[in-house]
Amino acid sequence: MSEIETGGPAFPSEGGPGHLWNAKGMTLRDYFAAKAMQAEMAQGINESDFDWMVARCYKVADSMLEARK
Repeated sequence: MSEIETGGPAFPSEGGPGHLWNAKGMTLRDYFAAKAMQAEMAQGINESDFDWMVARCYKVADSMLEARK
């Protein structure tokens, strides 16, 4: 997926002087999906429904990214 489709990095960090790393962090899409999953898990869910829940959470994330356009 392109940066446009994922919303780009959620918590970018350049590292700064003296740092040997440059981390872009998770994508905004993953962050939105994680927040949606947190709400789903708080309601309780059966392990057999995990695949359905993950797909639903990413659908919510995609809708949130679309709303930002």
